Amino acid sequence: MRPVRGNRLVAILAAGGLTLAAAACSDAPDETPAGGSSSAATAAAYKACMVTDTGGIDDKSFNASAWAGLQAAKTDAPNVDPKYVASTAEADYEPNLRGFVTQKCNFILSVGGLMGDATKAVAAQNTAQQFGIVDSSIQGATNVFPMQFATHQAAFLAGYLAAGYSKSQKVATFGGLKIPPVTIFMDGFADGVAQYNKVKGKNVQVLGWDKAKQNGSFAEDFASPAKGKALTNTFVAQGADVIMPVAGGTGLGAAEVAKASSGKVSIIWVDQDGCKSTPQDCDVFLTTVVKNITDAVKTAVVDGATGKPLNATPGYLGTLENNGVSLAPYNQFDSKVDATLKSEVEKLKADIVAGTVKVESASAPA
Repeated sequence: MRPVRGNRLVAILAAGGLTLAAAACSDAPDETPAGGSSSAATAAAYKACMVTDTGGIDDKSFNASAWAGLQAAKTDAPNVDPKYVASTAEADYEPNLRGFVTQKCNFILSVGGLMGDATKAVAAQNTAQQFGIVDSSIQGATNVFPMQFATHQAAFLAGYLAAGYSKSQKVATFGGLKIPPVTIFMDGFADGVAQYNKVKGKNVQVLGWDKAKQNGSFAEDFASPAKGKALTNTFVAQGADVIMPVAGGTGLGAAEVAKASSGKVSIIWVDQDGCKSTPQDCDVFLTTVVKNITDAVKTAVVDGATGKPLNATPGYLGTLENNGVSLAPYNQFDSKVDATLKSEVEKLKADIVAGTVKVESASAPA
């Protein structure tokens, strides 16, 4: 599902004349502002270049969210010229980043915490270059704008919802890799279930993650629906009927299992509202723990394109309070979720924002 990478020579209209630059980009069509190219003639192109994690651009999750942010930036800043290159392995990270430095991109975005070391190395050698990174913060790197998310807050709501919706009193979660941007979801989910049990005097079990031991089930892959399907089938066999995969494209295997269950199994998606990113599976998505990467990336790119400084400290932190994280609508499950449970989730959100309910994770951004 990943696009083929390639190089092409593009003409870029810059202040002072027409120059040529080699640009690595996707097979996606060029983004041209509505109404033609007259806007580009009044402002130098601002090349916003993105390196994906290994999940690829079409992961229906965080890579896709970041790419949507780059494209959306053109609405407010028509001179933005978005490009991406897909990484098929971790060994691609540094070469892909260095390639965009060579091509003189104005803003280079690393998508995913796994790219932290590569970004740190390249940024340290190119201090005049503006970088950004999703799901990581690089200490001392003033030229790297961090975009982080308190996803444990929204996942806490999802855990409470899952516990209240479950008929079997067993729910589950699994990750793509055991890394902080993944386990933070799992921590919040487990604590949300625990909150439900505490309030209701129930004993809903969480399969796939033990917060106290920081240990659980991982596919070791963000792009293998087959591995996601296998893990989900195991959880279903153990009795789980609500499952939250935190695994990018691997999680599509969980949706496949749910679709074959005739309504007995439902999925809580992550990052992008599943009913928008993969509408063919909307009928199995109870909700989504949304990480608003799209708006965070869009804002950073628009600021850069319009001359506003991107301050690495404190960077951006998405929370329930600023809508940087949230629960998506219940969509096709709206009539299936009890009204009382909906009200309790809303009240819980307000309590978290107010600080009367504390949500903690060892993987939370500092």
